[in-house]
Amino acid sequence: MAGDLLSQAEVESLLSAMEANDQQERVAAPAVAAAPSSRPREKVTIYDFKRPERVGKEQMRALQTMHEGFGRNFGAALSALLRTIVEVKLTSVDQLTYSEFVFSLENPTCFNLVNASPLEGQIIVDINPSVLFPIIDRLLGGSAHSTPPARRPLTEIELRLAGRVTSLFLREMKNAWENVLALDLEVERVESNPQLVQIIPANEVVVLISFELTVGETRGMVNLCIPFNSIERISGKLSSNSWVSYSKKPSTPESMQQVGDALAKAPVEVVVELAATGIAAGDMLGLRVGDIIASEKDVKEPLLVYVQGKPKFHATAGQFKGRKAIQVEAVYEEQHIRTDGLPAAGEKKAS
Repeated sequence: MAGDLLSQAEVESLLSAMEANDQQERVAAPAVAAAPSSRPREKVTIYDFKRPERVGKEQMRALQTMHEGFGRNFGAALSALLRTIVEVKLTSVDQLTYSEFVFSLENPTCFNLVNASPLEGQIIVDINPSVLFPIIDRLLGGSAHSTPPARRPLTEIELRLAGRVTSLFLREMKNAWENVLALDLEVERVESNPQLVQIIPANEVVVLISFELTVGETRGMVNLCIPFNSIERISGKLSSNSWVSYSKKPSTPESMQQVGDALAKAPVEVVVELAATGIAAGDMLGLRVGDIIASEKDVKEPLLVYVQGKPKFHATAGQFKGRKAIQVEAVYEEQHIRTDGLPAAGEKKAS
C-alpha cells in the first residue's frame, strides 16, 4: 500500500499541471467563440412546400405588364358595349394551388372553361355574379345602379348575354398575347359550381390574374386562371422580353406601304370655295329666295379647293354625268407676303 501513496512533491506537480491546463483553456475559449462571428451569416428564406413558386419572377412581371394593357383595352371595349363608363383595373398576379383558387370563388358563379390552343389543357375565366348581373341588366335595357346580386345559376338567356362579355374578354386577351403566341380561344362550357370542375390536380400550381370591374356603383372581380403546365413550354418567350420593344425600329418599305394603304382609305372633307365677298348684316337679314349676291371674282378665275380646312388645289367648275363637279387644274402654292415692303421670294418689285 505504501507504494500507492503519492509523495508531497508529486501532488504539487499534479496541481501545477492542472492550473496550467485551465489557463490554456481560458485563453483558447475567446478565440473559438470569435471564429463563427468572422464568417458571414447565411440568409435563410422560408419556403412553403404547399405553395411552390414554379413560375419565375421575370415571367410574373411579363404577365403583369401584358395584362395591365389588356385591362385598359377590355375596359374600353366593355364601355362601348354597355354604353356606360366601365373601369377595369388589374389588382394582382399571384401563383397558388388550384384548390386554393377554387375554394376562394363564390358558389354559384360564372365559371368558363376555355380551350386555348396551342396551349396545353384549359384556362378558366371566372366572372363574379356581383358584377355580372348588373351587366346583364344593362344589356337588357336597365340601369347600372347597384342591386343585390341574385344567388342562383344563370338562365339560358342570361348565359347567352354573359357569353357576349366572355367573348369580348377573350378577343382582347388574344390581342394582348399576339406578340407572344397566337392563341385560338374558345369557350367549351360554362359551369355554376366551380368545386365540381377538376381540370388539373388540386395541388397543381396555377397563375391567378385578378381584375376589378367597376360598373356605375357596382364592383366585382373577374379572374383569369392559367395552369402552370399550360405555359411551361412558352416560359422562355415570356422571359426573353421579345413581346415588347423599347427601341424605335427604322421604317421598312412594307411598314410604310401598310401605313400608306391605311391612310388612303381615311375619309377627308373637301370644300370648294366659289367666291368670297362682304355683305352688311342688314342686307343679309333681308335676303329672299332668288336674290343675287354680287362678287368681284371673275368667272374665269380658278376656284380654291380646301382639304380638311386647308387650301390644296386650284380647280374649275363643271358637270360630270349630270352632276356638279370640279376639275383640278393646279396645286395651290401659298404666297408669302413680307411686311417690310420687299418682294417675296420669286417675285419682282414693280418699278
